[in-house]
Amino acid sequence: MSLTKFTWKDFSWLNEPRKWKTTIDILEISTNYESDFWQETFYNFHHNTGHLFGINVKENITMQVCVEANFEELYDQAGVMIYSDEKHWFKAGIEFNDGQPMIASVLTNELSDWATGIFTGNPGKFWMRITRVDHVICVKYSADKIVWHLLRLCPYPEADKYFIGVFSCSPKRENFKVTFSELDFSVPQEDILHSN
Repeated sequence: MSLTKFTWKDFSWLNEPRKWKTTIDILEISTNYESDFWQETFYNFHHNTGHLFGINVKENITMQVCVEANFEELYDQAGVMIYSDEKHWFKAGIEFNDGQPMIASVLTNELSDWATGIFTGNPGKFWMRITRVDHVICVKYSADKIVWHLLRLCPYPEADKYFIGVFSCSPKRENFKVTFSELDFSVPQEDILHSN
């Protein structure tokens, strides 16, 4: 199947939420309580209960999507994710922390790290682009789908296949509502770091 032909119908769940629906172009999720992805660091707990709607791919790939949500409670989060197993995954998007929605990413290679920054656009609607080329992940975000900013360039373990998709979590509440749209897959640009 062509990369550009993937639709929500081709996706499957890791930790299906109780409430969700799709149309041709849109995925809507209402999260379960205590949904999260995290491995040990600082908090000393292991959570693998977040909602990930994805598809298995083997080839190098770029996925882009629009994310809409009202981030209000601590650790409300939504964005894009690549998942190999409970101990090896990467997620990036908006996460509510320090009293505001922050742009954030987590790389887990046995243990989780976490990095956040100020998001200067409208956190209620933004775009994420994640690219995997061999053993490297490059993630960019945009507030207007025109100008793209680098969020993270990091190594990622090579595997036979990768489960890539969209995720949402709400460790402190249930029914955090997230809408994903404008899903697009493509072959990665030659210069994934500097291409807009």
